[in-house]
Amino acid sequence: MDLYFVPLACSLATRIALYETGEGERTGFHKVKLMTKELEDGSDYYAINPKGQVPALRLDDGTLLTEGTAVLQYVADLKPEAGIAPANGTPERYRLQSMLNFIATELHKPVLAQIFDPFTPPESKAYARDKVAPVKLALLARELEGRDYLLDSGFSVADAYAFFFLTLAPRAEIDLAPWPVLKSYYERLMARPSVGRAFREELELAQAGV
Repeated sequence: MDLYFVPLACSLATRIALYETGEGERTGFHKVKLMTKELEDGSDYYAINPKGQVPALRLDDGTLLTEGTAVLQYVADLKPEAGIAPANGTPERYRLQSMLNFIATELHKPVLAQIFDPFTPPESKAYARDKVAPVKLALLARELEGRDYLLDSGFSVADAYAFFFLTLAPRAEIDLAPWPVLKSYYERLMARPSVGRAFREELELAQAGV
């Protein structure tokens, strides 16, 4: 398989999932320059993924899988014994899908995507940061009350996706202090070997600008 990613973007969650399942060792990682839609060799990323976004996962049979919530579930289902996604058809699987969609549509796109988009007007960035984020983060914190992770079954790909958001939140000048449960949750996630490894690798790439 081949993962197309941007350092510390939402594709970080897929890297975490690949390490959790042990699939990372047989996966090729290809950095995308998101602003120019180029790969490191200068080739056109649109030729691979017409959507131009990450993550994109090239499967062994050549199929290209896009959209982060789908990619995460595919990776999890490669190794059900890793336990990072409940079995299909179970109530817990639908809770997983609910949490993935919440993070994607209520946090990632309306908050981080707005703030980091260079073409977003300043007033829209401020609204995302100061109005939308607090409401949605309060809901996320409520989901974690009495839980170590978002699912009762334990760590899942939803937590990997949430980790991406919480990692980028301070860079977006989003104050997480009102929700101590999110701070302890983030620390718990960072302590997982797969999460720490993925974060360190992508942070090094982001800092090096390569």
